[in-house]
Amino acid sequence: MNVIVCIKQVPGTTEVKMNKETNTIIREGIKSIINPFDTFAIEEALRIKDKFNSKVTGLSMGIPDTSILLKEAMSLGVDEAYLLSDRAFAGADSLATAYTLSMGIKYINDYDLIICGKQATDGDTAQVGPSLAGKLNIPYITYVSEIQELKDGYIRCKRLIENGYEIIESTLPALITVVEDINVPRLPSIKNLRESFDKKVTMLTANDINADTTLTGLNGSPTQVVKTFIPEYDITSEIIEGNPDEQADKLVDKLLSMGLSVSK
Repeated sequence: MNVIVCIKQVPGTTEVKMNKETNTIIREGIKSIINPFDTFAIEEALRIKDKFNSKVTGLSMGIPDTSILLKEAMSLGVDEAYLLSDRAFAGADSLATAYTLSMGIKYINDYDLIICGKQATDGDTAQVGPSLAGKLNIPYITYVSEIQELKDGYIRCKRLIENGYEIIESTLPALITVVEDINVPRLPSIKNLRESFDKKVTMLTANDINADTTLTGLNGSPTQVVKTFIPEYDITSEIIEGNPDEQADKLVDKLLSMGLSVSK
């Protein structure tokens, strides 16, 4: 059983800086972390490894510094890691990202299951997982809260929906996206952290994975951010004088003047 887990680097701060020309996030010089939802994907892959003696491969797309986070994943037990890094990949939307990851997975080739976090905290689209499955022409199950059964050629999952859950079966290979309810991610030991610094992350360019650069990065992104801004908040306060009854009446009048519906 070979498992590929997709890992994204996201800003580890709310103070995100944007490139005003491309309207994309400036990732250089910003402290980055593993996308929190991907930590659950890593843990689930490692639990499969513990049970089936599986091979777990980490895959990411990003700047060269992303290799640090892939080594962090390897300190947890991920066996090998690949980083897709090329200027041609910069500024990718969900579709271009899915295409690039699919070419990386085709390069790796040997897999039974792909696990992704349900979404990334810097985009919140939840589109990459399903789009990636589409590019690979394999079935997928989203919002998985439990893998109930896994064996050669078969997986059964509990999938969260708005008012309950579904039990979904699928053939393998397949892709699943997982939610935070699925597990509690483990922490690395100091020994494993130290050893991970010496582990190798394989860097792959567009040429290495035979990617069509008209389908990657900004070139391959049919959707682009046209404007970004930091919300402005105008916080004011007003003290209402009088006894409780008078205060209540004044408050109701104030709310009504603002166009709000209030029952007296």
